[in-house]
Amino acid sequence: MTSDARPPADRIDALVDGPVPDALVPASEDGGCHGGTDRMREAARAAGKSDVLDRYAADYPVGPHDQPQSMCPAFGSLRVGLRMRRTASVLSGSACCVYGLTFTSHFYGARRSVGYVPFSSETLVTGKLFEDIKEAVEKLADPADYDAIVVTNLCVPTASGVPLRLLGKQINGVRIIGIDVPGFGIPTHAEAKDVLAGAMLAYARSEAEAGPVSAPQTRPDKPTVTLLGEMFPVDPMGISQMLEPMGLAAGPVVPTREWRELYAALDCAAVAAIHPFYTASVREFEAAGRTVVGSAPVGRDGTADWLAAIGNACGVSADLVAAAQNRILPAIDAALAARPIKGRITVSGYEGSELLVARLLIESGADVRYVGTACPRTVWSDPDREWLQARGVRVQYRASLEQDIAAVEEFRPDLAIGTTPVVQHAKQMAIPALYFTNLISARPLMGPAGAGSLAMVVNTAIAGKARFDRMSAFFEGVGTGHTTGVWEDTPQDRPNFKKKYAALNEAARKAAEAVGS
Repeated sequence: MTSDARPPADRIDALVDGPVPDALVPASEDGGCHGGTDRMREAARAAGKSDVLDRYAADYPVGPHDQPQSMCPAFGSLRVGLRMRRTASVLSGSACCVYGLTFTSHFYGARRSVGYVPFSSETLVTGKLFEDIKEAVEKLADPADYDAIVVTNLCVPTASGVPLRLLGKQINGVRIIGIDVPGFGIPTHAEAKDVLAGAMLAYARSEAEAGPVSAPQTRPDKPTVTLLGEMFPVDPMGISQMLEPMGLAAGPVVPTREWRELYAALDCAAVAAIHPFYTASVREFEAAGRTVVGSAPVGRDGTADWLAAIGNACGVSADLVAAAQNRILPAIDAALAARPIKGRITVSGYEGSELLVARLLIESGADVRYVGTACPRTVWSDPDREWLQARGVRVQYRASLEQDIAAVEEFRPDLAIGTTPVVQHAKQMAIPALYFTNLISARPLMGPAGAGSLAMVVNTAIAGKARFDRMSAFFEGVGTGHTTGVWEDTPQDRPNFKKKYAALNEAARKAAEAVGS
C-alpha cells in the first residue's frame, strides 16, 4: 500500500487481487444531503454498500418515524476521533459538510486539524477520489505522530461506493480505520460515536487475539468494570469508589482517550452500558466473552440495583454486594433529602442519558411526566424504562421534535429540559427551560455526587417562572402575526386586503385545476 507504483486513476480494481469488488456509482449534481434520503440510500446500495447499510439498520433501528431531527451524525464520530491522543481524523465529503463539521473541533477545543480530501464529479466517476484518499493517508501515516488514522466517508462518497476497506489495515505501522457515516444510514450523532468506537474495539480485539499488545500507562490491581458511554469526568471516580467494597474498580471509559485503553477496556470483568445505544461496541465486548450490564448507579434505587447486577456479572458474593450498598446508599439518601426538587418537569434530548436523568429527578422529588430520547430502545435501557413506566412516566424512544414539543404543550411543566428548539418553544410559552446537553448532562449523575448535582440548577430555573411571566406580559403581541419582522413603524393589520387576495388566489387555483382536467 505504500508503493510509489500506482495503478491508473480509473482502475480501482488494480489495487486488489481478483475481480473488481463494487463499481463506483457517481454522485449526481444534486447528490448532496439535499438529494433525498431514499435516492442516496438506493445509490449506496447500487454502489455495493448494502452490507454497511444493513448493519446500520440492524444496529440503529428507526421508528416509529423515519429519523429524529439531529445534527449531522458525523458530528459524533468526529468528536470521538478528535478526543483521542495520537489519532488523526480525515473526512471525505462535500465541502459544505466538512466546513460545518470543523465546528466540532472548535467547539470542543480539540486544537487539532481535521483532514479533508476534496472531490469533484470527475474524481468521483473515475475512482480518482479513492486514489486521492489513499495518497493523503500515506503522507499522513507517520508512526512518530500517530497510532491511528480515522478516514470517514460522508454522504456523497458513501452513496458513490468509495471503498475505504481497500486502504488496508495499516500503513507504515499506523492503523487505518475506515468508516462510512452517512446521514441516510445512521439516525443520530450519538450512534455515530458507536460506529467509530465499535470499529476501534474490533481492530484492538483482533490485535489482542494475535499476540501481546501494549499495556496502558496505569492499570488497577483489581478486576475492572469498563464504562460504556461518555460521562462527566467525576462519575468514573465515583463509580470506582462504589465498586471498591466488592473488590472491583472502574476501568476505561469507552470511547477512550488513547489506543492502549482499548486493550484495557476489553480486558475487564464486565461492561457497564451507562449509555445503552452502543450496539456495535457491545457486540465486540460480547465477542470477547464479556457480560454487559444495563442502567447505571443513579439515585438510590438505580444504585442498589446496579451494584447487585454488577456483582452478579462478576461473581461477587452477596455479602460484598450488600457491603457496597450499605456503604453508599445512606450517603445518596442524605444527598437527595438535602436538595429536594419540587415541580413538574419534561425531559428530552439526544445524548442517550435522558432516562437516567429522569430517574434522578424523580428520586429528588420532581414530578416527571415525559421522557423523550432520540436514541433507540435497547435491552440495556429496559431497567430504566421499566422503572419510569411503573411511576407513570411516558417514555418515547426515537422521539421527534414534534413529540417533545407536544409533551411540553400537554403537560405544561414548571420546567422543560430539552434540545435547543424545545427550549425555545417552552420559553415562548413563558415556561422555564434548560438545554439538556450543556446544562444537565454536563454534570455528575452517579452516586452521592450526582444525587444533589441537579437540584441547584433545576430549582433556580423553576424559580424564574415569575420573571418569564413578566417578560411575556410586557412583550405580548410584539413581533408576532402581522407585526413579525423589524420595522420603523408598527405595521397595521389589513384583514380586508388579505381577504380580497385570498379570494383571488382561490379563484386562480380553481381555474388552474379546471385547465388541468
